Amino acid sequence: MVVIRVLVFTLGLLLVAGVLMSALKTLVLPRPSRSVLTATAFRLVLAVAELAARTRRTYEEQDRIRAVVGPIGLILIVFVWLTTVLAAFGALFWAVDPTAGVGAAYHLSGSSITTLGFAPADGATERTLAFVEAGLGLLLLTLLITYLPSIYGAFSRREMRVALLAVRAGTPPSATELLERYRRIDWMERLPGEWLAWEEWFVDIEESHTTYPVLAFFRSHDPAMSWITAAGAVLDAAALWVAAVADVPRAPGGIMIRAGTLSLRHIAEFFGIPFDPDPAPTDPISITREEFDAACEALEAVGVRLVADRDRAWGDFAGWRVNYDTVLLAIAEMIHAPYAPWTSDRSAPDHRRHPLARVWTPWWRRSPPERSLQSDHDES
Repeated sequence: MVVIRVLVFTLGLLLVAGVLMSALKTLVLPRPSRSVLTATAFRLVLAVAELAARTRRTYEEQDRIRAVVGPIGLILIVFVWLTTVLAAFGALFWAVDPTAGVGAAYHLSGSSITTLGFAPADGATERTLAFVEAGLGLLLLTLLITYLPSIYGAFSRREMRVALLAVRAGTPPSATELLERYRRIDWMERLPGEWLAWEEWFVDIEESHTTYPVLAFFRSHDPAMSWITAAGAVLDAAALWVAAVADVPRAPGGIMIRAGTLSLRHIAEFFGIPFDPDPAPTDPISITREEFDAACEALEAVGVRLVADRDRAWGDFAGWRVNYDTVLLAIAEMIHAPYAPWTSDRSAPDHRRHPLARVWTPWWRRSPPERSLQSDHDES
């Protein structure tokens, strides 16, 4: 009996330590860190949401279901922590006084974690455990309260740029549309500054989406908008600018592409998405030469001056795109991004998809839902 009590007490301590480490990694540690307990709880929410989304036909209906994944995931994580602490201290109370029974231990643990005090703790050891459990419960709730402003602050910063892009590149965003609109309003000279602003945005989402990975699943207020499709449109616009547009400063665009590539790669690495860290410029990409030529013709039609050597321009564009092509498409599939040209309108090969995408997205590709989200490329 003594051995069993020692084992149960040890198990309770290990569960408490596990919850503390999970909370510290999720809410406090200012760097990418994985918690098995947190990841398991969030995967459960994702699985349930995906099952519910499969019953909806249109993308807008699916998006409404997926939009609650992030907030519900946050609440469920805290619930799992508190429930685990409740069970752990129940085991500790039982190990201290097994004669009282499991029910009494659970009763005392519930009284302690809720700080209601409806069950008296007898003895110095039980009182000490009750105080520790009450303090731990309050600590977890306090951490969540302080965590939420950080989450929504990062979300607001991200979405401000996404909303601005909708004005300048259409909804869904298009790399070609972005350059066309800047040419129509005679703002081409402002694009270098725009690239540098997006460089800062990429640095911000890299830090926030690896420190707070739940942010990747927070969806925009408009079902047709997404942070990953915005990222793809801006990266492709900069790649077109650097590779094909004549007589423009190329350094700001190249720096931004580098920042975006590193940002998406770090996010992909956190979620376990495989990619080639050093692809050759001649490696295949998901954009075809015909699509590139069509984009160049559209730019020429609005008066954008392009380089004379179109073959070299294609090679330069492909050399930039190959660096972020795989991770861009894989993240778009993982979060079920809305339609956007050159991003979520094509799939990464199955062997390069994240495990979540391999399990949950093939049905969507085999039988796509009806979509009413259309491009507004002819607005201006």
